[in-house]
Amino acid sequence: MNLKLSELGRELRTFLVVYLIIVAIGVSIGIVYLSQTTSMTPKGTVERFNGSEPKEVELDIPESYPKPISELLVSTHNHILGISFIFLTVGFIFYFNSIIKGMFRTLLMVEPLISIVITFGSIWLIRFVDPAFVYLTFLSSIVMYSGFYIIVFVSIYELAFMKKTERENIK
Repeated sequence: MNLKLSELGRELRTFLVVYLIIVAIGVSIGIVYLSQTTSMTPKGTVERFNGSEPKEVELDIPESYPKPISELLVSTHNHILGISFIFLTVGFIFYFNSIIKGMFRTLLMVEPLISIVITFGSIWLIRFVDPAFVYLTFLSSIVMYSGFYIIVFVSIYELAFMKKTERENIK
């Protein structure tokens, strides 16, 4: 297909920009939630899934408990389905960009989907195999979200900010 984002009608470009902004806000809120629940540290992330050690006080009650399998299943299910649908729609829009092409475009479209499985699989590994898998969780999350924001920003740039002369020069 030779269709380019910058060649779409004004109304459709506006709609897609608004959609991409709203999806980016939603994903960003999820990252803020992660920050609040894990402090974005390996220790905080491990505690989120494995529970915390009881404090040495009269009452030997931990601050957080290990996540039960049922909660991990629901969280994994919801995130894999929800985030993959977001990446599908954003990747589909990005496919029609004229700025990034070829293998790099394909990589940016596919990689976040692969990182979803690695990220949420590694959470299970943290909980049931070894807390050191937290570093795999961090790495795959960084790669996943970086790819997502690159796709969104490139798409928004072409939809909203590319001037007609720039569009013609890319052809």
